[in-house]
Amino acid sequence: MALFPLTSNFEGDFVLQLVAVDTDNTMDEVAAAAAHHSVGRRVRARPDSILRVRRQGGENFLPRSLKVADSGLKPTETIEIIWEKAKH
Repeated sequence: MALFPLTSNFEGDFVLQLVAVDTDNTMDEVAAAAAHHSVGRRVRARPDSILRVRRQGGENFLPRSLKVADSGLKPTETIEIIWEKAKH
């Protein structure tokens, strides 16, 4: 367990945020930490969607249960937090 800084580029937000997460956090927890700084401030909530994480400029989302320590992300690397329509 160690603090790990990531830069959040949250969909719909015009501000990049430095977010401190833990190396044991999953991508779902990373997305929630990023949402704390954007949703309800500059971005409206989308209750019909889930948040997904991918590397800046990447096409594929990182698995939701993947831990930061196992992701290969580097400190202060920029990640994109994207809304994905929930599957019912």
